[in-house]
Amino acid sequence: MKKITSSILAVLMSVLLFSMTAPTVSAGKKPSSKDLWAQFQKPDSRYRPFVRWWWNGDRVQADEIRRELNIMKAAGIGGVEINPIVFPGGDDTLDTKPLTWLSDEWIDMLKVAFDEAERIGMTCDLIIGSGWPFGSETLPREECASVMLTYAEPVKGGERLEISKFHIYKALDPGVTKVNPRRTAELVAMYLAPDPMSDLSQAIDVTDKFNGDVLDIEVPKGKWQMYALVKYRSFASVICGAPGAAGSILNHMDAKAVRNYLDHMADAIEAKIGPLSEHLRAFFVDSMELEGSNWTDDFAEEFKARRGYDVMPWLPFIMFKTGRLGDVESFEYGSKKSPEFLEQLNRVRFDFELTKAELLHERYTETFLAWCKEKGVKSRAQAYGRGFFPLESSLGYDLPEGESWTTNWLRHRIGEEMGDEDYRRGRGYTMIDKYVSSAAHLSGNRIVSCEEMTNTYKVFTTSLEFLKVGSDMAAEAGITHSVWHGFNYSPIETEFPGWVQYGTFHNERNTWWPYAGKLNDYRARMCSQLQNADMYTDIAILPANYDMWSEMGVQTEPFPVKLNVPYTSLIWEAIHKNGGGADYVSEIIIRDAQVRGGKLCYGAKEYGTLFLVEVTSTTPETLAKLEEFVKGGGRVFCVAKYPEKSLGLVDFQARDRQIAEAVERLKSYKDNFILLNTPEDGKFLEWYTGVMEEYSLPHAITVSSPDRYLLQNHYVTDDRSDMFLFVNANMSEARASQITFPKSITSGKNAWVYDIASGKRYVLPVSKDGKVDLKLGPSESCFIVFNKLSGKAPVWSPLPVSGNDGIEV
Repeated sequence: MKKITSSILAVLMSVLLFSMTAPTVSAGKKPSSKDLWAQFQKPDSRYRPFVRWWWNGDRVQADEIRRELNIMKAAGIGGVEINPIVFPGGDDTLDTKPLTWLSDEWIDMLKVAFDEAERIGMTCDLIIGSGWPFGSETLPREECASVMLTYAEPVKGGERLEISKFHIYKALDPGVTKVNPRRTAELVAMYLAPDPMSDLSQAIDVTDKFNGDVLDIEVPKGKWQMYALVKYRSFASVICGAPGAAGSILNHMDAKAVRNYLDHMADAIEAKIGPLSEHLRAFFVDSMELEGSNWTDDFAEEFKARRGYDVMPWLPFIMFKTGRLGDVESFEYGSKKSPEFLEQLNRVRFDFELTKAELLHERYTETFLAWCKEKGVKSRAQAYGRGFFPLESSLGYDLPEGESWTTNWLRHRIGEEMGDEDYRRGRGYTMIDKYVSSAAHLSGNRIVSCEEMTNTYKVFTTSLEFLKVGSDMAAEAGITHSVWHGFNYSPIETEFPGWVQYGTFHNERNTWWPYAGKLNDYRARMCSQLQNADMYTDIAILPANYDMWSEMGVQTEPFPVKLNVPYTSLIWEAIHKNGGGADYVSEIIIRDAQVRGGKLCYGAKEYGTLFLVEVTSTTPETLAKLEEFVKGGGRVFCVAKYPEKSLGLVDFQARDRQIAEAVERLKSYKDNFILLNTPEDGKFLEWYTGVMEEYSLPHAITVSSPDRYLLQNHYVTDDRSDMFLFVNANMSEARASQITFPKSITSGKNAWVYDIASGKRYVLPVSKDGKVDLKLGPSESCFIVFNKLSGKAPVWSPLPVSGNDGIEV
């Protein structure tokens, strides 16, 4: 009782303190610099980090729910994502009762959480289903996800082949994270194919040669591969699903099934406690890791209608050997293909991936977004995984979300390395974050959420400094809202460390918990500014994703097994480290953009420069838009190569000629359509510095000494103030550089340093020619702000990083 009483007293004090926040800007009014300064000092709760709150095994009770919410509130947490999950293996259940998802008892506990959160001024989000991707034990079989897989096995020519379906099913059984006991297998087709193979017509269909469950045939002389195409229904189970929401994964390519699932969930809850719009900020969907699901009953029919030919004869030969999450285990699978046949297969594979992405977008994404609007609840999701458009899928969400991982840092030494030999090394953000934030920028969305500092291996050894630097790096990738990963529901009576599923140990038993509020205050101050400004980006980057789809198939984001152009993210990094700003775009974005005044315009975004990063294949429509762009004065830089061919199979020779002709026309604009070689030494930061200087590429500021650890973003507020976020991502060394701000930014404005760690501001000395000597200590960050606010403040001077009074810890 003493612990509980002291916790309540602490909460009462924290509620009193957090009530002393800055005046809230009324709805519809654009915040001024004065408003933003007030919010920086005392941020509203909406800017504070949220946490993923795992309801372990749904063994939840009312008093403990209230206790944990108050503990989180006292630590400066602004909201929770209620996330039922499987109970941690091996932990003592304390004889608590597991509540079934959507049962009356479970909904009662949901209402307890809603009511207590509202009472103490916190916000709730609710995950759809449980675990990922969502499903349940009671899904009708026709609404379960399916996968089509190919199996290849060498067979001897000139001999008899006897093989059973059982042998094939056993060899091909999907290597999923959690096997589904409901799975069924269906042999769709069986082929003999020569090895090597140069044309589809060489494949011999032997499907009708089965006698019951056994194939018994004479194999022609020569070298052959046996190919089997097998469909598995109900092939995988929800990963980490809680009782009632485990079981089969939903078919996300079936709009009716998606809607049935969503309605079933909402109807059950709302029948008991009323409209969810009165309790929730957002419905949340975790990453769409569909375990490789790639099929639905009308896929072949849809493919033919969209692409103009039958995909079924091609399917066994365009697929690779896959394992967990659909990740490719072998790209060299089955018969060796001639270059000409391989080119055809790549084109069919692109058509296959495009059709899948379209169906997922139309039948899942649009269905979910429409349902959220009907419910009056915001949509929040990690709209990626495997098979989704990596950029466009985030466009329609109210709260698009990326993710960052502590695990990657600990493997790649965050704060100690940030080289160009591996795009992951030392980075706190993942490759998907820039796609998500780019989509937000293109759609005018300022809130870019992040499953922040995901932790599955180093749960108890992650420090607050790791979390701080990693979240800073996520902010540099465009993140503006943190959802810590995470807080485990764990009764106070449990033995140390409590019920821990995974996630950084955000818990009152952690030795750094008394100081966690400092980090949460820091993030709240930062997000109070980032959510009220637009990142200034005037350079666009087109990654070669369609080439990847063609050659390698889609990859699992945010951790692709392999990338066709692994240095793509190093280019946007280099642009920002040299004082500029960039977004990703896609062929669809370029198609739908307008050209005005030499700018490629989409929504409020205007890009005068576009980089094509090793784009080999594209569409005639894309190049037509780029031709209009360069005619108007825009510039296109082709990195490593010019586009040279089209995408997809039908009429590809004619479309290849269109591509070639368009590229030749574009080459005539020598100052606006430029080929760049990649750096021989692989150092993209230095390479881009030279390119920027040679071609006078845009950059808001001039950085005298671009540095891999010195990161910057430029933001513009509604009253046209300029704000720069600077981060030193090195955890042991200071960084210094002279920054030159142009008169367009400094003229008529006062210069400030906003210290994010303390909430204080300082006058920033700026020379007449706009120069500032910037010095940041290890892991240090700050805002440099130019606005028309006046007032007294001390002059900023860098914190010393050495001296006679230092204490070595």
